[in-house]
Amino acid sequence: MSPRGVATPDVRERLFAAAERVVERDGPGALTSRAVTTEAGCAKGLLHAHFAGLDEFVADLCLDRFARTAAQAQTLSQLTGQGTVAGNLNAVALALFDSAGPALSGLAMSRPATTRQIREALEGGAPGLAAIEEAISTYLTAEQRLGRVAETADPSTVALAIVGTAHHLLMTSWPGTPDPRPAMKRLVAMLVDG
Repeated sequence: MSPRGVATPDVRERLFAAAERVVERDGPGALTSRAVTTEAGCAKGLLHAHFAGLDEFVADLCLDRFARTAAQAQTLSQLTGQGTVAGNLNAVALALFDSAGPALSGLAMSRPATTRQIREALEGGAPGLAAIEEAISTYLTAEQRLGRVAETADPSTVALAIVGTAHHLLMTSWPGTPDPRPAMKRLVAMLVDG
């Protein structure tokens, strides 16, 4: 436990990672500010010192994870012509399911104030599924020019199908349900390998 009055390095990420562990291990209902700070091994008031409350904390956690995946999706263009198209796409699509993604999505959707904060941030330009979709479409267009994606494929539609399926799987998966990753991999393979 960090002593009082001592700065906690990388406090946001430390709290976010602790929240993911709590949700993954004990389910969304177990997520409280006390559970997060206990898991993080820090002072009980630390979460409230950095966030207006649990709703803001969960919204910021979800937005942070969306931004990470969107940044990863932006790197797809650097992979054009390398590896396999399906493998490159899977790395991005499956990242949405890392770090307790389905459980966090369910948690966010069950908290109206959190959902509102996430929606407002996305409307304000925060990176989310739309940024991921755009990056995938741009990548597929570049791969199509190299002949690694069929000429008949519509990159925008394929990107929408991948992101839409990921969103659906995130919203319908929770602890105890089958792992959504195999379904995501099958979809990506079907869309790009035909």
